[in-house]
Amino acid sequence: GPSNSEGAAKGSLLKRVPALKDGDFTLAECTAILLYLSRKYNTPDHWYPSDIQKRAQVDEYLSWHHANIRANAPKTMWIKVLIPLFTGQPLPTEKLQEVMEGLSASLKQFEERFLQDKAFIIGSEISLADLVAIVELMQPVGVGCDVFEDRPRLLRWRQRVEEAVGKELFFQAHEMILNIKELSNIQIDPRLKEHLAPVLMKMLK
Repeated sequence: GPSNSEGAAKGSLLKRVPALKDGDFTLAECTAILLYLSRKYNTPDHWYPSDIQKRAQVDEYLSWHHANIRANAPKTMWIKVLIPLFTGQPLPTEKLQEVMEGLSASLKQFEERFLQDKAFIIGSEISLADLVAIVELMQPVGVGCDVFEDRPRLLRWRQRVEEAVGKELFFQAHEMILNIKELSNIQIDPRLKEHLAPVLMKMLK
């Protein structure tokens, strides 16, 4: 999200996190960072395949993801935890229902268009497309909206991603998201609340 800290500003011209600083080189946007790291460190081919058509499939998913899964999944966390934390009042249940309906439509497309009957998004091996997708879909899970429930094909895909990454690393990577509800117990500086509350509300319009 937006950040006005001096460190973030130096790391990204857009003043956003995540941001990567590699020597004198800086880069923003998570997808661009993932692609940069995969190229720089010559990661195993399955993450971002050298085969031009498989790579195009990863790119296709990443392009679709931003306007669909990412457009809805993170909002569950804002609605159920973060906005109430900063505003001091819960949002109407209709707002969460609206977001979940949009997410449900995106998940249907995800299963039918991208996953189909394959083990992973582009075939038999995990790729960056799967990583980007799973991180987003674990956010609703962390606030009690289990998107994998009653979706056996999606659940089996998640289990394969866990196995491919390694269960310990998988849950370590998602530890903060899965414990996000604990933020409800922390005390927020009233001045910060006053500054952020209207910004957060605007995000959901």
